[in-house]
Amino acid sequence: MSRPLYRGISGGGKSSSTAGHDPFDMSFQGKDLGENGFNHEPLSTSGANRSRQSLIFTFLKLSLFFLVVLSLSGSFYWAISISTTPRSNIYHHYRRLQEQVVADLTQIGELSLGIARLKELEFCPAEYESYVPCYNNVSENLDSVDPVIPIEYERKCLHDTMLSCLVLSPRNYRIPLRWPSGRDLIWKDNVRITGQEFSSGSLTKRMMVEEEQISFRSGSIMVDGVEDYTHQIAEMIGLQESNFIEAGIRTVLDIGCGFGSFGAHLFSKQLLTMCIANYETSGSQVQLTLERGIPALIGSFSTQQLPFPYLSFDMLHCARCDVEWDKNDGLFLVEVDRLLRPGGYFVWTSQMNTHRSLRDKENQKKWSIIRDFAENLCWDMLSQQDETIVWKKTSRKKCYSSRKAGPAVCGRSHDVESPYYQPLNPCIAGMRSQRWIPIEYRTPWPSRARLNSTELDLYGLHPEDLTEDAANWNSVIHNYWSLLSPLIFSDHPKRPGDEEPSPPFNMLRNVLDMSAHFGGFNAALLDAGKSVWVMNVVPTNGPNYLPLIFDRGFIGVQHDWCEAFPTYPRTYDMVHAEGLLSLEARQMHRCSTFDILLEIDRILRPEGWVIIRDTTLLVETARSLTTQLRWDARLMELDGSSDEKLLVCQKPFFRKQQ
Repeated sequence: MSRPLYRGISGGGKSSSTAGHDPFDMSFQGKDLGENGFNHEPLSTSGANRSRQSLIFTFLKLSLFFLVVLSLSGSFYWAISISTTPRSNIYHHYRRLQEQVVADLTQIGELSLGIARLKELEFCPAEYESYVPCYNNVSENLDSVDPVIPIEYERKCLHDTMLSCLVLSPRNYRIPLRWPSGRDLIWKDNVRITGQEFSSGSLTKRMMVEEEQISFRSGSIMVDGVEDYTHQIAEMIGLQESNFIEAGIRTVLDIGCGFGSFGAHLFSKQLLTMCIANYETSGSQVQLTLERGIPALIGSFSTQQLPFPYLSFDMLHCARCDVEWDKNDGLFLVEVDRLLRPGGYFVWTSQMNTHRSLRDKENQKKWSIIRDFAENLCWDMLSQQDETIVWKKTSRKKCYSSRKAGPAVCGRSHDVESPYYQPLNPCIAGMRSQRWIPIEYRTPWPSRARLNSTELDLYGLHPEDLTEDAANWNSVIHNYWSLLSPLIFSDHPKRPGDEEPSPPFNMLRNVLDMSAHFGGFNAALLDAGKSVWVMNVVPTNGPNYLPLIFDRGFIGVQHDWCEAFPTYPRTYDMVHAEGLLSLEARQMHRCSTFDILLEIDRILRPEGWVIIRDTTLLVETARSLTTQLRWDARLMELDGSSDEKLLVCQKPFFRKQQ
């Protein structure tokens, strides 16, 4: 069993103890290093000092020349051996040979830059505490932002938006409370809220704000009243109790989710709710929802499709979400239809739906446009109570051919399951898909996670494929937790005022799986009874199994890891990457491993964990880069027959300098 990892002490420094550190770290810690990484050894004369420096640089040049010659000679030898090797062996060894050459040249390049390359990064200025790349959000004066008038920011990723410093936590940041208490109580200083929002009452009306904490147990309809609200929705659907699982509902998309109280309540009913909301400079719906440990993502209906496949969600929910559904010729309602499964539900709660509001002619006109367009989408209005209306998407394909008006059905060229950076589409998507299966006919949760043979056929898979994948991940989860348990307990002693430490898995509320494949890591966590949800990410440069992940009852998103992830800093308790570095290494001239690790550091909370599993060469390269990020890292050997290694890291808790 590996020795425990150690946190950095308060104030941003490393622990003074050298116990538990790798020999790699010890070789530097035991010496007084100069600016360029070499020892300071005062000499009697300046001439002797210059002579010693000249000798050192000459030695480095000769060493570098020797390494280049050795590498080129080896490559020439490999080329000759390939020409004399049978064809079957050439293909068998080509991938490892290619990785070895790339790794050798990378190491030579690093040596040419000198040991100073391993120098720790500086911390970002204070204005970067809540920095989200791809949005114009650093130079904005928060005191001048009107919280009542939202500004819609469009995502635009440029190369110069990549950070080259470490994002620090706010001055009085504290580790989030453990679940379940952490869903209803957060530390006020952990989120970006301005004084204007408190003075205007926009936040205090919806939550209890105390000196140090924010409690989501006020008299708001979407806080304490959320239980009655969900009962109302269940009755409108036709359920005797709020057992949405019986109606085939498992995944919910909450548009403009407030602060996640609806999703927090549904979590206890085995429903998985994804919050989606615009980027906001402060008082952010997404940031506060994530701080509570509930799934959330930055996104909007402005110009592009949301980053989910069609036919993904069993229910879409909008409670005063400020989306003008009557605008743009019903384009936003078409996007809702794209995301809904056949037989799925659209729940819309708005003050405009009340009888008093509909006395206004302008509101009557808007309501008529929305009602008629919903009917032309083949939605049935099940019920209307007070401010809430529930529509049900049709399960009958014949409905679309019998319409007299409404948007056309998409052609095959526009009906794509990969929505990454796709413009909003004015046509009805997914009708030709084999995934067009009404929610009432799907395998109910939790059996849905395993999928039946018919559902797996859609992806060219057999039940044995999923069974083998599950067995592998169940073993991996057992090994991970056997490894993490002593690390977590040794690194998290009982804090003053805390209860006795909970089981290790309760230290984690969420996990970001950077290369989710079939969602096997997510499924194994559930099988092991871990109280955690997973954001499954499917890289855009790999196989797209995101529809399969949603069909299993999980949530996720497609993403290009050479861009920033659409979330706020300090979002996830654990980041997991299996095979991602290999996937990215095949894409030449895109982004570096260091860029990816730096983005992980931004979205990982202090004291959070990183687990990277990949080929030995790539993992060892990543291990060397963790020095710059100030992570505590441990390199683990795996099965002797495997060409893979495991890298387990912890992000220290650096407090802002006073």
